[in-house]
Amino acid sequence: MKKNILGLILTLTLLVAMQRRVNAQYILKEADAQYELFNYEKAIDLYEQAYKKKATLHPAERLAECYSFIHNYKQTESWYAIASGMSGSNIEDHLGYAKALQSNSKYSEAKIEYRKYALLNKAVTPQQLSLWMMSCDSAMVWMKNPGSYIIKNEKTLNSSHSDWGTTVYQDKVVYSSDRDNRKTDIKWKSRPFLKFDGAKVPDKQIYGWTGNRYLRLYSFDSRTDSATLFPLNAGTEYHVGPASFTANGQEMYFTLTRVPHDLQYTKDKPGTINLEIYSSKKEAMSGKWSAPVPFKYNNVNEWSVGDPFITGDGKSLYFASTMPGGKGGTDLYVCFRDGAGQWDKPINLSVINTSGDERSPYFDANNDFYFSSDGYAGMGGLDIFKSANKSGTLGKPRNMGYPVNSPQDDFAYIATSDTSGYLSSDRMDGMGNDDIYSFHKKISVLIFQLAGIVYDKETHAPLINALVSLSKKNGNRLKVETDENGAFKFNLAAASDYDLTAEKTAFRSDEAKVSTLNLQESTTLHQDLYLATIEIDKAILLENIYYDFDKWNIRADAAIELDKLVKIMQDNPTIWIELGSHTDSRGNDAYNMTLSQKRAESAVQYIISRGISKNRIEAKGYGETKLLNRCANGVACTIAEHQLNRRTEFKILKQ
Repeated sequence: MKKNILGLILTLTLLVAMQRRVNAQYILKEADAQYELFNYEKAIDLYEQAYKKKATLHPAERLAECYSFIHNYKQTESWYAIASGMSGSNIEDHLGYAKALQSNSKYSEAKIEYRKYALLNKAVTPQQLSLWMMSCDSAMVWMKNPGSYIIKNEKTLNSSHSDWGTTVYQDKVVYSSDRDNRKTDIKWKSRPFLKFDGAKVPDKQIYGWTGNRYLRLYSFDSRTDSATLFPLNAGTEYHVGPASFTANGQEMYFTLTRVPHDLQYTKDKPGTINLEIYSSKKEAMSGKWSAPVPFKYNNVNEWSVGDPFITGDGKSLYFASTMPGGKGGTDLYVCFRDGAGQWDKPINLSVINTSGDERSPYFDANNDFYFSSDGYAGMGGLDIFKSANKSGTLGKPRNMGYPVNSPQDDFAYIATSDTSGYLSSDRMDGMGNDDIYSFHKKISVLIFQLAGIVYDKETHAPLINALVSLSKKNGNRLKVETDENGAFKFNLAAASDYDLTAEKTAFRSDEAKVSTLNLQESTTLHQDLYLATIEIDKAILLENIYYDFDKWNIRADAAIELDKLVKIMQDNPTIWIELGSHTDSRGNDAYNMTLSQKRAESAVQYIISRGISKNRIEAKGYGETKLLNRCANGVACTIAEHQLNRRTEFKILKQ
């Protein structure tokens, strides 16, 4: 009889394992299909489900790529860290990991990964490695010595989606957005084309890459504090923007994507549609904008043109393009108008362009040239550069430094005065995928500073190269790495409240609040931070999680404690956890197992309801299988001893 039961159990176990493999394979197949169609948001959910079922290299690498494509830098770092450490991983995973660390301001760690990648890939030249090292070293210097700029997130302009590419027209700010304001409402930042499923043209409602609607031009009026669609009949149901206007406001140029009538594509294979530049003139009688006219050097089947900047006199058009003959991915070009009003052939700005990408050309009132590039030493992603114009000759580009630039993409710089203007960035803590920021140079009579040390919470040893962030309400977030003594320092503004956060790979973050309110003289404030080590699979007790007898619903007092776990998961967005519920030994063993599972699932559902992804947390009921003391079945114990076994714990499964 025992042999039959054991055989049945073994058969059932094998059937369950086989079913899980089948489910995992089906999910992976669907995830791959969404990935190939550039539907990265959908692919991420499926790859995470597949990885939870079986932690293999393929979903880990794809998750790193998908998160990189949608510019979620913390998740990108986490998944590249996992992928690069797995058996059989691609050496390119180390490059992806290095870039992700750089994007997250972890420059010391990034340098280690860049060196590791250079050792593994013999094709990496000493010049390339030197550029990576120089970028990381320069960024650390800039962050410790930030420029005298105040960077402010312009929340009246921004939405929870992507908002970027400002210009000024008739005292209004015109910019691009994929906000959900209309039926046919991401940018050509690192994606210089429209991608689509070869079986059909793109969905006219949603752009699969981001899950948002298509870009449109919006006009913000500060008098009414509102943004409305710019009155332009662009003739496309896909992306429109950004735009540039002549000084008299009578002519505009803008980027546009459209699906050509003669488009050739292969069924079930993805395709690409390149960007184009169009222009429109304001009609004298009606005041309306004319039907858009294509730029002479558009070639939708061969290359992209975009980011137009028309000079005030309308005689020169600067733009970015992937046309042949360039030095990098996207190069900057200029066309001059001839006497007949036609555009001459594009001229490559070779003194500016690199083997990387150059974007967002712009001249200020002093005729100095600004642009964005990832081909020079920079903080990471696209950085904003200035090239002084001396007698018509552009000088050596100079990085605008920190905090104008960040470890993420910074672009679309424009000046509205000698000391202020706008830029666009996908830096962290914004309202949406890309945000519009204002900048102006600050002047302060009083001097306030903040100094502190980051410690290991358990050993109290100072932590070097920990990343410390300082953020002010409605202001920019400043970051710096701790030095060899674990120390950090920031300059503070007067009459301001700040949030201070420290993080480090393999540690849980810590935070504190700092204020200069009511300080009447220059001073230095002190605030230390303490980071707890992340230990995988170590049970951590959640205090005061109580349930009514024979119940599993979440009580108000338990919700307070579970909110603390929600906060941990919000502050550490890359960790995955298991939430385990335990009972004491009293009662039927099978019943206790069922009850604990229901309680764990109830707690997990509460945490998911607070905005935590279902893929990041799983419920596990242990019943009475992991008692902490001698109180097993039949053993006489006190109420307090039994209470010790009735507990809720969580374990971190993934950093």
